[in-house]
Amino acid sequence: MLNVKPYRDTLALPGLRPLLLVAILARVPVAATAVAMTLYVLDLGRGFFAAGLVGAAMTVGSALGAPLLGRLVDRRGLRPMLLLTTAASALFWGTAPVLPYPVLLGAALVGGLLTLPVFSVVRQSIAALVPPTRRRHAYALDSMSVELSFMIGPAAAVALSTSVSPTLTMYAVGGGIVLAGLTLLVLNPPTQAQDEVTTPAQPLPRREWLTPRLIGLLAGGAAGTLVIAGTEVAVVAVLRDADQVEWTGVVLALWASYSLVGGFTYGTLSRPVPSLILALLLGIVTIPVGLGSGEWWLLALVLLPSGALTAPTIAATADAVSRLAPASVRGEAMGLHGSAMVVGVALGTPLAGAAIDASAPAWGFAATGLLGALIALAMLPAELRHRRSDAAEFILTAPRTIPPLFESVQG
Repeated sequence: MLNVKPYRDTLALPGLRPLLLVAILARVPVAATAVAMTLYVLDLGRGFFAAGLVGAAMTVGSALGAPLLGRLVDRRGLRPMLLLTTAASALFWGTAPVLPYPVLLGAALVGGLLTLPVFSVVRQSIAALVPPTRRRHAYALDSMSVELSFMIGPAAAVALSTSVSPTLTMYAVGGGIVLAGLTLLVLNPPTQAQDEVTTPAQPLPRREWLTPRLIGLLAGGAAGTLVIAGTEVAVVAVLRDADQVEWTGVVLALWASYSLVGGFTYGTLSRPVPSLILALLLGIVTIPVGLGSGEWWLLALVLLPSGALTAPTIAATADAVSRLAPASVRGEAMGLHGSAMVVGVALGTPLAGAAIDASAPAWGFAATGLLGALIALAMLPAELRHRRSDAAEFILTAPRTIPPLFESVQG
């Protein structure tokens, strides 16, 4: 039986429960952006390639902007960044539906650069609100909340676009993002704990904290989202090839439910599993998923291992980055974490598509799973060496605590 007490104790920490609730609501419109933009561009009479270009522009912009916005949080605080990105989001989404396509393409890059970084803000605030001993549980809850948001957001965007109009959906998504920014402004969650150093004499040089170990963890996180994005594309392709496209929503919903269960289970483990090992396992178990491409129910069944590892991989990566980054630069570090996640998605989607076009839909799983596993495997030896070194240092520097009875025998 799973032990839920760690979750109850974690949720009892001051400020965490409202933060997670706001996170779910704020991420719903963010999760709907890609679908809303795609359906809108298609409604303009453009094809999927044109829609993909707009999505790529937003992706590139957000990957570049996340660490810069995080640096702004470190230097000026959370509210100035939220004011800037909320205003920019209002301007972009308020004008995007009336822009000609070439202008929309350029605006998407700028809009992505100044997009509201909900994911990074929430994860940075978790690190400030939750002591290190509870962060694994908090980040597991956060990953589960992400799954809920992505189960709601895209489905709501499709329903609104088909029942009303893609243009209205664009305005609705933009309004939701602006409302999310205003809600975070009111909540104003902390970005550093009270006992952390908040005003260093000089900005900490990047070379002192952006270490090869941290870069390896970010690469592992990107490997995880590469596999996740490739899996989503391959699921759609496999079901379309099998003339079972109407079951796509069911299969993806089951996949997300596996992730919810996996995230919950990960938080109850007595010992954490390194994020790179989780990313490696995620890639390995994704490689053979294409074997279940004959029937939708079989595909849903073989997706169970990869789904169960999805939320734990993201949670473990966020936890590891938050522990390695000094408090004074945690905003930028979590921004880089967000960028790594975006880069993984940006690589996984076209890689799966290329593998599918060159061979068969089932190879979309194999290609992205294999590349994700290789990236994680390449980063793993160095991380394990660091962990052994950390453990040895702890043993050498830990205070001497000999039980009284044993001490008396020694005397």
